[in-house]
Amino acid sequence: MEIARDGAVAILTLRNPPNNHLGLGTISELGRAFDAADVDPDIRAILLRSEGRVFCAGADLVNANPVAEPPPPGERNPFYMAATRLFGVAKPVVAAVQGAAVGAGLGLALVADFRVASPEARFVANFVALGLHPGFGISAVLERVIGRQRAAMMLLTGRRIRGEEAERWGLVDHLVPAGQLQAAAMALAQEIAAAAPLAVASTRRTLRGDLRALVEAATDHELGEQAKLMRTEDFAEGVRAVAERRPGRFTGR
Repeated sequence: MEIARDGAVAILTLRNPPNNHLGLGTISELGRAFDAADVDPDIRAILLRSEGRVFCAGADLVNANPVAEPPPPGERNPFYMAATRLFGVAKPVVAAVQGAAVGAGLGLALVADFRVASPEARFVANFVALGLHPGFGISAVLERVIGRQRAAMMLLTGRRIRGEEAERWGLVDHLVPAGQLQAAAMALAQEIAAAAPLAVASTRRTLRGDLRALVEAATDHELGEQAKLMRTEDFAEGVRAVAERRPGRFTGR
C-alpha cells in the first residue's frame, strides 16, 4: 500500500502484485489508510487506485481464503469486518479502475462513490462460477448502483462486464482511455475536494444513508451462506477449475 496526497486529495495505491489480491492484511491496511484520511481535516476526498494491469482480482480463495474459517460464536469474520469498515468511510471516494475488478475486487470498487475506468476494465461477480455465494456486501450494494435486474444478471451468471457496458449500466461513471485514467480520476476527486466540505459531508451522509449497517448485515448473511457452500463438492470443483483455468464441471453436490 502506498499513501500519498495531492492537495486535499489522499491517494491510496494498492500494491500486491501481480493481481492485487485482497487478504486480511491487505484490507486491514486499506482500512487504516481510510481511517487516517477520515481524521485528517486537510483531506477532503480519497482517490483509490492500484498498481499494475489488474485493479483487484479479489480474495485469493486458492491459497489464502480469508473466509474459510468460521469466526468464534458471537464474533464476526475479520475480513468482512474490514470490508464493512471501508464502506463506513466518511470522505468521498473515487476509484480508478484500469483492469479486472473481480469478486471482492468488485466489492472494493463499490466502496467508492464514483468509478472512473478505461475500456479495458472488466467487472466480474464470479462467485457462482466458484460454487459460492457472493460476499463483501455485493449482494446488497450492487443493486443500489445498477438496479436489481442487472445485479441479478451479474450475480447469477458470473458474466464479465467490460468498460463500455459498465458505463451504460451506471457501474462506471466516467470512461476514458487508459492513458488518461489517472488524470481523469484525480480531476474528479479534486472537483469534489474543491466544494464546501461541510456541505459535501452532509449531502453524502444523506445519499449513503445506512450503507455501513446494510453491508454489515449483508456480510453476516453472506458468510453463513458461504460457509455452507464451501463444504460442497461444487465449491471444491470451482476452486480447482479456477486454478486450472477451465470451466467448472458442477454436479449440484
